Amino acid sequence: MVMRRGTPGDLEDLARVEAACFPPAEAASRRTLDDRLRHYPEHFYLMLDSGRVVSFVDGPAVDAPDLTDELYERADLHRPEGAWQMIFGVNTLPEYRRRGCAGQLIRWCLRDARERGRRGVVLTCKAGLVDYYSKFGFVSEGVTEKSVHGGATWIQMRLTFDDDAAQGGTA
Repeated sequence: MVMRRGTPGDLEDLARVEAACFPPAEAASRRTLDDRLRHYPEHFYLMLDSGRVVSFVDGPAVDAPDLTDELYERADLHRPEGAWQMIFGVNTLPEYRRRGCAGQLIRWCLRDARERGRRGVVLTCKAGLVDYYSKFGFVSEGVTEKSVHGGATWIQMRLTFDDDAAQGGTA
């Protein structure tokens, strides 16, 4: 298995994986993924098996501290020097789950955000995944009213880097 950043050529694979991981109301469309890839390909963390994307993590960097529905729709809100790294999706094909793919990509995203001097990383998830993300250091902030994406109830979780780590130190 190989890990690398996204490229526009990954669009079809990303759309296939996204559709396999989320219900239609929550899944990003091919068009939305294309827009995100054009605005922040460096924030698509991919795992490939035999050249095929089997897992990915993606999301923009922004200055706002909370993940809102507007961010899902407007890739142009990405700021390369943004204070917060958002995670929109942690996607792994069903046949590749429970092999550590998602965990490796999450850790890469966290390392990358820390190296870029971000304040931390924010994601939303359903209640059943709170314990999973807590293992990486994310802390639940409870049900968010700022995102009702796909008509679901989302828990916002945040991992804040300490000041030393955010400035490139070690933690």
